Amino acid sequence: MSKHPVVLFDSGVGGTSLLKEIIHLLPHENIVYLADSKNAPYGLRTSQDIIALSIKNTELAIQLKAKMIVVACNTATTNAISFLRSNYSLPFIGIEPAIKPAALNSKAKRIGVLATKGTLSSELFKQTSESFTEGVNVIEVIGKGIVEAVEGGWTNDERFINNLNQQIQPFIKEDIDYLVLGCTHFPYIIPKLRELLPKHVTLIDSGRAVAKQTKAILREKHLKNTDDSFGDINIYTNTVNSSHLQELMKDYRNVSITHMDF
Repeated sequence: MSKHPVVLFDSGVGGTSLLKEIIHLLPHENIVYLADSKNAPYGLRTSQDIIALSIKNTELAIQLKAKMIVVACNTATTNAISFLRSNYSLPFIGIEPAIKPAALNSKAKRIGVLATKGTLSSELFKQTSESFTEGVNVIEVIGKGIVEAVEGGWTNDERFINNLNQQIQPFIKEDIDYLVLGCTHFPYIIPKLRELLPKHVTLIDSGRAVAKQTKAILREKHLKNTDDSFGDINIYTNTVNSSHLQELMKDYRNVSITHMDF
């Protein structure tokens, strides 16, 4: 069982930002990544649709002999992880916007959250936000067109940058000091955000914390791979063109990218 893969799924390529954190922290694990680009973005779908897609990805992960499933998607976590944990016996790791550290560390007591509509409108996000943000002004912005730009590999396009600049104006107007990135696609636009936001704004995402939690649960469940060799990374995408995935993962060893209809 310990040699079985940790399986991640996301609505496309965005979760590779989390995949990289897990590879760095757990280099000996065999990992499978399911890039559901065909159904991206999840953030514009209904909660019922998101749960159905999460079930589909979970069933495929089980077929691939997953020992643990990482829901590498904020929208799928906030809408579906309670259902998944109630209906499957495998351990699930979720990813939520890092509101708690932002709220605790904010000196201005003004933080921003950039996320998808599906995440911001979810009950789990509402509960998390209410739990940790007493006395903190939270400015929420639905990121529009960002997932699509990351999926398409055109985040350097001038029209996209102008659109992004317009979207972050509420954060600048309210003079936030922390910006929480509430989607695994969004770390790929950090260079652009740093150019557009004031220098004092700290950007924060959940990737490293989720990787640490993955490692902790593998140990707790006695599922950690004890081999000394580097693990195999198998990425499955349900879109024919995998060139963007290859570019994103070019610096990583033992990576195989395969088209699969799922």
